[in-house]
Amino acid sequence: MNKLLIILIVGFAIACNTNKQQSEVEASSRLKLPYYEESTFTPRWFASKEEVPENFHEIPQFQVYNQLGDTVTADVFDDKITIVNFFFTTCPGICPKMMANMELVQEELSEDKGVQLLSYSVTPDMDGVPELQAYAKKNGISSENWYLLTGERQDIYDLGRNQFFVEEDMGIQKSPDDFLHTENILLIDNERHIRGIYNGLNKTAIKQLLADAKLLRDELIGL
Repeated sequence: MNKLLIILIVGFAIACNTNKQQSEVEASSRLKLPYYEESTFTPRWFASKEEVPENFHEIPQFQVYNQLGDTVTADVFDDKITIVNFFFTTCPGICPKMMANMELVQEELSEDKGVQLLSYSVTPDMDGVPELQAYAKKNGISSENWYLLTGERQDIYDLGRNQFFVEEDMGIQKSPDDFLHTENILLIDNERHIRGIYNGLNKTAIKQLLADAKLLRDELIGL
């Protein structure tokens, strides 16, 4: 066998091994959920949480109240995987179906103490603690892993639009008086980073949400 042929064979073997290693790295990265930091929801991947920039977007501090009347702050995200949506108790449109799907999520993840649900009311002036309590009782919502939240309208709208980016009207300026109404559901990790967005009316999207929540759970506990 001449030297040129040997060189070609060795070179081909090295190239194949390099491509295999690259494919394994890419496959490994796909096993992790992306991060999002703005309203276009352009995904960004990091090999580990240590590689996430210090100034990367995270949900800031806030103060609201749950259906039990307890104060809830952004500390609620610590050490938990959180599923977030926005609704109101008297909504006749998209909310009943979306909240029914949230109930399915609650049932599916009820045994996992590391996962919780947060539902912010977009009509907090009408949805005080008593209204949220009644809604929770009527719909079988457990306060052990699902908080219905009320508070100052301005604070909740700022969170929804400028921190969770839940509205789809990207690029359209909204005033504080414009009503916030969305079927989007978000997945947040234990460091307040957005890791997924899903259509809360779509069963396939809900299945993906459940799969991603479990994947994120495994990622955070190092499996």
